[in-house]
Amino acid sequence: MSGKRDYYEVLGVERGASESDIKKAYRKMAKLYHPDLHPNDKEAETKFKEISEAYEVLTDKQKRANYDRFGHAGVDSSYSSSSGGSGFGGFGDIDLGDIFGSMFGGGFSGFNRGAAANRPAKGQDAYIGVTISFLEACLGVSKEIDVKKMGRCDVCGGSGAASGSAPQKCPNCNGTGQVKVSHRTPLGFMSSISGCPRCRGKGKIISTPCSSCGGSGTKAISKKIRINIPAGIDDGQTLKVSGEGNVGENGGYSGDLNIAVTVRPDPIFRREGYNILCEIPITYAQAVNGAEVVVPTIEGKVKYNIPEGTQPGTTFRLRGKGVKKLNSYGKGDMLITTTVEVPRNLTAAQKEKVVELDKILSEKNYKARRGFFDKLKSMFE
Repeated sequence: MSGKRDYYEVLGVERGASESDIKKAYRKMAKLYHPDLHPNDKEAETKFKEISEAYEVLTDKQKRANYDRFGHAGVDSSYSSSSGGSGFGGFGDIDLGDIFGSMFGGGFSGFNRGAAANRPAKGQDAYIGVTISFLEACLGVSKEIDVKKMGRCDVCGGSGAASGSAPQKCPNCNGTGQVKVSHRTPLGFMSSISGCPRCRGKGKIISTPCSSCGGSGTKAISKKIRINIPAGIDDGQTLKVSGEGNVGENGGYSGDLNIAVTVRPDPIFRREGYNILCEIPITYAQAVNGAEVVVPTIEGKVKYNIPEGTQPGTTFRLRGKGVKKLNSYGKGDMLITTTVEVPRNLTAAQKEKVVELDKILSEKNYKARRGFFDKLKSMFE
């Protein structure tokens, strides 16, 4: 039986939750346990890996279907390699070779664990978090990251044997990893095929284990790799790097590296989908007369003409100045919202000028004000 918690329970969602609900739950929990917020906290690191693994499975339609049907056995490579694609992955530790062998004299040896232990098995996926700036997420960035994972032992080359020695063929099973076992029954002796107890189904034994890895052929390593984070990635999304996970067994492929991306907020810009939002303060005079203002964008500054009579809260659109669409063509837009700043700390002379200006303006200069009082007048009449 697997010791892993139910993936839906890990993310705190119902089994019928939509992909959108799953993503929201993941983003909330990923931020809570992100390694950058809990340096050297093994418990937080373990929880982060757990929720990342649950997210990867539940947002993949095929993996989620397998998980809903077979549980962890349906998505765990160690189960799938032993089941041989037969669809019996959900039986976990049950030795089908023993069951069918006892009934039919060992004619179903293809199901036993001994044979599976010799097969190449893909390594487990590795998980890591990376934090990038808002602009790096919008424009893309190349980063060197440090990945901690299980790798092939560099001392013995993955053989598990000490220098000057080599794994030997198991004499108990003659290198097959399987032994024939006979059982006395009321009907006579019955035979079955099971994994060799001496070599644990590996077909080989190591007399002198490697001192660096203890004979396992693998050990924890730290590896620096360079990754390219594509333009347009958003907070909470995950990148997958094939083959950079934990090393496989018996020459199997390495697992994948899953990178959870956290994007730091920006003091000027906000993002909605692929659009960039920004508030630009302008003066009263600029709003009245119109003006050419400098507008910041994610790719640099541009000049924009604010028309005369611009009201507070007016939004202007700069097409194609937003975020590049992830793994696609085109860009979003830049949405500029104006805020008109009322001047403060005026001198007496300045205040007098403002009063003079107000006196020479008429109701025709205030469209919204005139409309409001017209509505008020008609209401009371």
